[in-house]
Amino acid sequence: MSHRIVVALGGNALGNNLDEQYEAVRDTAKAIADLIEEGNEVIIAHGNGPQVGMIQTAMAELTRSNPEKYIPCPLSVCVAMSQGYIGYDLQNALREVLINRGIYRPVSTVLTQVEVDPKDPAFLHPTKPIGAFMTKEEAMRLVEERDYDVVEDAGRGYRRVVASPKPKAIVELDTIQALVEAGQVVVACGGGGIPVARNEDGQLKDSAAVIDKDFAAELLAESLNADFLIILTAVEKVAIRFRQPDEQWLSELTVEEAERYAQQGEFAPGSMLPKVQAAVRFAQSAPGRTALITELSKAREGIAGQTGTRIHA
Repeated sequence: MSHRIVVALGGNALGNNLDEQYEAVRDTAKAIADLIEEGNEVIIAHGNGPQVGMIQTAMAELTRSNPEKYIPCPLSVCVAMSQGYIGYDLQNALREVLINRGIYRPVSTVLTQVEVDPKDPAFLHPTKPIGAFMTKEEAMRLVEERDYDVVEDAGRGYRRVVASPKPKAIVELDTIQALVEAGQVVVACGGGGIPVARNEDGQLKDSAAVIDKDFAAELLAESLNADFLIILTAVEKVAIRFRQPDEQWLSELTVEEAERYAQQGEFAPGSMLPKVQAAVRFAQSAPGRTALITELSKAREGIAGQTGTRIHA
């Protein structure tokens, strides 16, 4: 039986730099090709933490070295750059694997804007560190000159922090939908999407924020009426009492069980917690929808019910 599946790739599936990414996407492509080979429609979302940080750092250094010639690069533009080159590597690797298996399926990348609410409480408390470490003097200069929010980061220096609001709507959804209906494999919502917000005139403007890719992938899956949301991470299953002597791996969770464990603090913030929260949101969005959390190499077995953690209503 074929399904419509949205796959959310974690950073571990993409490497930490250009060379690592070039190699990592080939393994990633094989796992995704397994799902396509079985007749599934697959849409791919991905993280960009290392990549967007690399771009933002490079742009910041360029501006810092020659401020009269170069202006600061907006974070939204850095996200767009990361979407482009990650998508480029992913679509080429996936196309090559599919052709080698005798499968002709077009693969395309959509640079995707994701709307956020400018009144989201996250904007009042920026918490997501990005970019290079700075001295206190450098950080205070950016606070003064650019109105940045900065924090001291674990004794290693100061870093800029930005908001991480929840996604509201996918601007290019109609384009993505049309490509999927035409039989293409689509890469979209990279890095959680390019964050944009509507101003008082209703126009979309870039927003200095980063969007969690798991929540963006959930919104994409919900909007495309997908059957499965697969969130790929570094572990085969979700665990409670993780790394403790009585650690327990979970094969199946109801929405109620997942929410209870989350409230009890079983899932680490910034790590497993947003994955579980996104999975819960998708599972309860409509009857028959299932979210799966597992590692990349186990995606096919997970869909078959052989491994991973399934979350359902």
